[in-house]
Amino acid sequence: MTGEPSWRLFRGDGVRRDVHLPAAPPWRRFGATAQDRAMGDPRGPRGSAPYLVSPSHADVVSTALHLRRPLLVTGQPGTGKSSLARAIAYELDLGDVLHWPINSRSTVGDALYRYDAVGRLRETTLARSTEHADAEPSIGTFIRLGPLGTALVPRSRPRILLIDELDKGDVDLPNDLLTVFEDGSFEIPELARLPEERASVTVMAADADERVEVRRGAVQCDEFPVVVITSNGERDFPPAFLRRCVRLELPPPDGVALRNIVAAHLGEDAMDEVNELIEVFLRRRHTGGLATDQLLNAVFLRAGGVDLDADGLLDAVLHRLGGAI
Repeated sequence: MTGEPSWRLFRGDGVRRDVHLPAAPPWRRFGATAQDRAMGDPRGPRGSAPYLVSPSHADVVSTALHLRRPLLVTGQPGTGKSSLARAIAYELDLGDVLHWPINSRSTVGDALYRYDAVGRLRETTLARSTEHADAEPSIGTFIRLGPLGTALVPRSRPRILLIDELDKGDVDLPNDLLTVFEDGSFEIPELARLPEERASVTVMAADADERVEVRRGAVQCDEFPVVVITSNGERDFPPAFLRRCVRLELPPPDGVALRNIVAAHLGEDAMDEVNELIEVFLRRRHTGGLATDQLLNAVFLRAGGVDLDADGLLDAVLHRLGGAI
């Protein structure tokens, strides 16, 4: 076939070709490079662009940090609620974000810890049936702290916990969190029942390479973790829960903010033809359901040489989150 656009990697004609894949967008690159690790950047290449918020929004975040209260971030999908947690972790040098994505089956208990009773029974039975009966595995081998439990482990500097899309959880989940938020502690009953000579047990944390010593089954934080809770506003939360949170509403970015975001992610070179794309994006977003990352996708394709006109390019990547445009 002749006259194929150079940017068209897949042609749909059933012919095998040796095609060179171009570099991925910055936000779709995975794994930290040697330079990222040397610079101490916990975000890696996916988070190489700065996260931009207004001073008033930054003040709300700082208020939550001072008060050691959870930050409840609401706003439309695609306004950067989850990215805010990673930005806080990066700017305050708090390490990797502990992520707890919420669904209809999420429980506080699972987010605190999980105990593999079946696995322990199997391994104990196997050890007792062999000549290595004295090598019965420790109960700590079968306990792993969840993201919430790991965030509450005592340490000199707090971890940051992202509780993502809390409004997708069970209606009672916010109230179930209140005790943990107020006490900053929880108990692992399976460890609390152990005899005194086995009072200290090492368990696994949510981070794959971390081990935590737990004494008498109690986990009590020294510094309350930095908790960022996101919500798409699909339902209201109980007043008692809201009183214990600092609330931040993230509005959709305007034209100026969108230009700053594009420049931060893709550089000034990508700004040459961005005005028309932003204009069409803002017009379509006015009818609802478009996310900022969809604009970034369109600008990235245009900067990469995709020769569709503005309407064709936007039609390819801009879809309402609730259905096609």
